Amino acid sequence: MINVSEIKKGIVLDHICQGQGYEIFKVLHLHEVEDVVVLLQSIPSEKLGRKDLIKIETDLPLDLTVLGLMGPGITVNYIEEGERVHKKKLSLPRTVEGILSCKNPRCITLAEKIHQGSFYLAKEEMKLYRCGYCDAAVSL
Repeated sequence: MINVSEIKKGIVLDHICQGQGYEIFKVLHLHEVEDVVVLLQSIPSEKLGRKDLIKIETDLPLDLTVLGLMGPGITVNYIEEGERVHKKKLSLPRTVEGILSCKNPRCITLAEKIHQGSFYLAKEEMKLYRCGYCDAAVSL
């Protein structure tokens, strides 16, 4: 059994689906963080069977929209003085701007090079978003 010490100050990303931890690590550019970052993979979980977990021993701004898209169900725990001071369970965001791109070749966002394309969640159970301009479907 690997023993990873508790952190005094920072962020713990918990309940990451098994195998997604490294992708989240890359998307958040955690390899560029100079403080301690620990990625645990395939650890036993009563809730998920197996899960990944990321401990970040520093404060850093996280894009919760990106995290919510990648892993609805991830829990973000903020730690100060060794104690959890805030906990946030992520879900699919209702609206997304500047992250997704429309697949419709006739959409104005492609013709006009609109960089902040807006999408809204149409069917949560299918992870289906619709373009705010042309209403085309984008599935995650």
